[in-house]
Amino acid sequence: MSIEITREVKNVRNQQVTEYINKVLNLIEKENITQDEAAWITKETVDGFREHVNPGFLSYRKTVTKDGQFAAVEWSDNGACFKDVNGKEYIDCLGGFGIYNVGHRNPKVVKAVTDQLKRQALHSQDLLDPLRAMLAKILADITPGDLKYAFFTNSGTESVEAALKLAKMYSERTTFISTTRAFHGKSLGSLSGTAKGMFRKPFLPLIPGFRHVPFGDIDMMRKTFEVCSAVGEDVAAVILEPIQGEGGIILPPENYLTEVRELCDQYGALLIFDEVQTGMGRTGKMFASELYGVVPDIICLAKAFGGGVMPAGAIVAREEVFKSWFPNPFMHTTTFGGNPLACAAAIATIGVLIDENLPERAGRVGEYFLTKLKEAAVGHEDKVLEIRGQGLMIGIEFHQDEIGYEVSKGMFDRGVLVAGTLINSKTIRIEPALTISYEEVDQVVRTFQEVLDYVKA
Repeated sequence: MSIEITREVKNVRNQQVTEYINKVLNLIEKENITQDEAAWITKETVDGFREHVNPGFLSYRKTVTKDGQFAAVEWSDNGACFKDVNGKEYIDCLGGFGIYNVGHRNPKVVKAVTDQLKRQALHSQDLLDPLRAMLAKILADITPGDLKYAFFTNSGTESVEAALKLAKMYSERTTFISTTRAFHGKSLGSLSGTAKGMFRKPFLPLIPGFRHVPFGDIDMMRKTFEVCSAVGEDVAAVILEPIQGEGGIILPPENYLTEVRELCDQYGALLIFDEVQTGMGRTGKMFASELYGVVPDIICLAKAFGGGVMPAGAIVAREEVFKSWFPNPFMHTTTFGGNPLACAAAIATIGVLIDENLPERAGRVGEYFLTKLKEAAVGHEDKVLEIRGQGLMIGIEFHQDEIGYEVSKGMFDRGVLVAGTLINSKTIRIEPALTISYEEVDQVVRTFQEVLDYVKA
């Protein structure tokens, strides 16, 4: 009898779930929604985050937005902007932490993914999938120096994990050097290279063998190499962001990356560049390493690699390094990495970046943006400490965290989305689509100036 009751309850519940699913799918299908539907979506979203996702996100949004804006629910996007469920448009200067380099829903990327979806979504895992081979060839052609072989992932932290494992297998060493203010991800291996104590402490001990030195301090880097060599803990690799993103958009000192490369060569260590945020045209070159004339042994990609349409990442390595995985290609794998949809998105993305000259455009627009932001900050030196950046990777650092929060809040209320960086909370980032128009840049600058005039130091 109790089994029958349980079945009856389960049948009722399944019917309710089915009705709910159909309602959601019908809303997804609609081009336009009513005010009542927008209100229902907002309520379901807020309730869902509170009860089933993580209520901390609601608390966070309340701290960086005004009044009821914390409940803003994004619904559609295009170009350099997105709209919330009520139709309010925002210029996106957060850019999903740098994923929308070719713009929101770039039509060429969407078409490539849609076309591939009509044919095959995922691969069998056993046969040879063509797009993975073709994308790997393209990467060998566009990455710096003699980088040649690619392994595909789904995210930035997965790319870093792959790079660390490859470096260990190649070198048979276990020591890694990372830097202060570094961010390489939050899975266990990449978190070991990440610098912020708040992210690390709950999960200690992490992967052993990681040493952190100040970013930009070549003397400390050299001394660390010397000590590691002296005590028999030779360095497998140095992992660096050419420009630190979450650290607060920190540019390296002159010749720093060149000297790190020389140290790696001297001690037989690999150089891993984490270009998850700096890659794919963001800094004015296809890869930031090109800005400094330094070729790494392994480069990590993700974020914008999937064109803002598909989650996608990769590492590309020199043959001498990558051949460690030749004898057994199953030493490191991922089910969805390099799937046909992600590869189609990445191939189309690279095509758009090259055809539309977006890396070069990012350099020009970024220089204009940086100049205008600095002009807008004149007279507000008591609030703004420094504005710095390269290409369309710009950081605005304030004297106090609270000022940064108030500026972010004020800009969001006026239709511009920005956000702080994860390691340096005094700095807010400006990372819009590389397709952002000069008119949109001017609007962001005007908004920034209005908010600076309003916010008290």
